[in-house]
Amino acid sequence: MPTATPVVVVFIAAVLLATVGWFLVPKGAQQVLFRTMVALTIACCYLMWAITYLAQLHPLIAPVRSDVRIGESSL
Repeated sequence: MPTATPVVVVFIAAVLLATVGWFLVPKGAQQVLFRTMVALTIACCYLMWAITYLAQLHPLIAPVRSDVRIGESSL
């Protein structure tokens, strides 16, 4: 499976979930607030998942040392 496929599929699912949540919010004085909360919650959850997923595609196995201070011994 190409690396971009899960990101796009989950993005489409998040957009659909946000759309459904947008229309399921009950009418009232706080409707705008609730719609904003639903949309931002789904957007933040998607971004957290996408960043974590994409960071695992090319993990940093071991940091590359640049021995700037040659005279000091490492602990």
